[in-house]
Amino acid sequence: MSARNDALPQAGSDTALTLAGIAAVERDTGLSKDILRVWERRYGFPAPLRDELGDRVYPAEQVQRLRLLKRLIDAGHRPGRVVPAAFEALQRLVQEGCRELEREPNRKEDVAQSEGLEACLQLLRSHRLDELRSFMAQALLRHGLGGFVQQWVAPLTTRVGDAWMRGELEVFEEHIYTELIQQLLRQAIHSLTQQTLRGADESPRILLSTLPGEPHGLGLLMVEALLVVEGCHCLSLGVQTPVEALPRAAAVHGSDVVALSFSGLMSAGAVKRGLSELRSLLPPSVHLWAGGSALQRRRRDESGPGLLYMPSLAELGTAVADWRALRLNRSGLA
Repeated sequence: MSARNDALPQAGSDTALTLAGIAAVERDTGLSKDILRVWERRYGFPAPLRDELGDRVYPAEQVQRLRLLKRLIDAGHRPGRVVPAAFEALQRLVQEGCRELEREPNRKEDVAQSEGLEACLQLLRSHRLDELRSFMAQALLRHGLGGFVQQWVAPLTTRVGDAWMRGELEVFEEHIYTELIQQLLRQAIHSLTQQTLRGADESPRILLSTLPGEPHGLGLLMVEALLVVEGCHCLSLGVQTPVEALPRAAAVHGSDVVALSFSGLMSAGAVKRGLSELRSLLPPSVHLWAGGSALQRRRRDESGPGLLYMPSLAELGTAVADWRALRLNRSGLA
């Protein structure tokens, strides 16, 4: 039997002697095994030990540093800049991000909404899940699906991630939050899709996914929700679809657009290569849209032929309107 301890350290344990297997690290940090191995080869971190069977095991201090890296990359930092950085430098970057978050209500949230978001966080911390579910369901009813995603889900997801990074939430609590929000969004998407009356001619058929190496599905689901609000016909393949499978799926389902989400886990080079490869495989008539925190420093005017960068969720409506205008213009010329 392996000597590896596949459980992550508990509060008050002797973390200096605690080793976590790669599966446990993947569950705790949200970083896939492939990402951990790539960083190990490319940047020299993490630097796992080996147990008696030769399997990777990670000291607690490395797991803690990986948690910081996950949060910073989700916030838009590039792996090549932050993975090699010292632990203290990573802590400073996270603290700067937290200070920005504390100032954000003065810019983007009114006082009532800020208090509501904090109330949701407190309900999650205290495990009052039925109350949290009811609170969010009411917000969905009040604001509609589009407003719910942009005014509640997006900022609350950021707060939950930052609370986890500061040690104020455990990983299972973050997973509970994600599952709760996914259930609400899927139910709302299904209900709205059933009510959609727009015709196929004026609404794009959009295929959604992430590329291999990008395991995050909540952002993809938020995009799908906003596209359904715009009257689009959406088909999600879930996460990590091989590049070569996407053109075939788009052809089979008559997709007008392939939309990809990138949380920031993938390096800038991997994102660029993936988009370039996919663009070359898709026919010119099929548009390629890319968004997420990994692309938040890119502008729409940096987009190339047949490729549209959307750094923020707010740009989805404009993208759909532009697609409809282009379709109408082509129809007029035909």
